[in-house]
Amino acid sequence: MRWFPWLLLLTGVMPLEAALRDIREVPSDLAVPPLTEAVAGPGLRVRETHPDWRGTEVHHVLYLPANWTPDRRWPVLVEFAGNGPYRNNLGDVSTGRVEGSRLGYGLSGGRDHIWLCLPYLDGSGRTNVTQWWGTRPRHDPGPTLRHTRAVIDDVCRRFAGDTNRLVLCGFSRGAIACNYLGLHNDEIARLWRAFMPYSHYDGVRTSWPYPGADRESALKRLQRLAGRPQFICGEANNAFQTRAWLEATGIRGDFTFVGTGFRNHDDAWILRPSPARDQARRWLRRVLEAPDPASPKP
Repeated sequence: MRWFPWLLLLTGVMPLEAALRDIREVPSDLAVPPLTEAVAGPGLRVRETHPDWRGTEVHHVLYLPANWTPDRRWPVLVEFAGNGPYRNNLGDVSTGRVEGSRLGYGLSGGRDHIWLCLPYLDGSGRTNVTQWWGTRPRHDPGPTLRHTRAVIDDVCRRFAGDTNRLVLCGFSRGAIACNYLGLHNDEIARLWRAFMPYSHYDGVRTSWPYPGADRESALKRLQRLAGRPQFICGEANNAFQTRAWLEATGIRGDFTFVGTGFRNHDDAWILRPSPARDQARRWLRRVLEAPDPASPKP
C-alpha cells in the first residue's frame, strides 16, 4: 500500500497530504561524515579556504569519495545550501551554512563523485552569508560567482575533478541559485553538465528580496540552460508547481519533475531510501554517461 502514493508522486499526479511521509518515519541509511580540519583525502569531509581568500572568513567544504585515487577523472557535485537559520513546525532545519549541506552526499552515497559545498559571499567578498547572497539591499552575486569559479578550478586541478562533468545542485535558496547563480552569465553557465534544484526554482515566485527575482529576468537566465538536463524535485507539490510554470513559458528542455514523497522542507530526505532517491541516482548516471553536448571547458 505504501507504493501507491509514491507512484502518484513519480508520475506527477497531485498527492493527498495524508499520503506524504515525514522523513523521521524512515530510518536513514547514510550519515554525512564529520567535518574535520585535516588535509583532504579519501572519505574525509574537510573545511578549506581558497588561497585568494586567506585572511578572510570565507571557506568551503570538500569531500573526496571513499574510493578516490589520483589516476582518473572524477565528476564533481557542486552544492549551494538553503537559507538560514530556518526551522518549521515539522522540525525541519536549515542553518544556511556551507557545513550543513547534504544533497551531494546522499546523491552519491559517498563514492564515485567529488562533493564540493560552496558558500555565498557578502558584498565585500570577505565572509560567508547564511541568507541569500551579497549584502542587502543590492544582493550583488559578483563575489559569490568569482569565488565559485576559483574554487572549482582549484579543486579540479588538485584532485582530478572533471570539468566536463560538473553537476550543480542546491536546496531551497540553493535550488533558486542553480539558475540565478549557475546561469547568471555566459561564463558561469558554461560550466555545468546538469542541475538538481531541490525545493524552489528561479522565477516561480517573484517576491524574493533580491534584484532580478522577476520572471522576465529569470527567463533570460533560463535561456542559458541550452537544453541541459535538470532534475527538479521537491516536497509535496513543489516540483509540479515548477513544471506548470515552465510549461507556461513555452521553453522546452530535458526536465525531470519528481516529488520526494515526503512533506518536509529538509534536504535530509536524501539520506534515506526512497523511490525518489533511486530515480535521482539513475538520472545522475544517465547525464554523466551521456556525451557532453558542450565543448571542453578551459
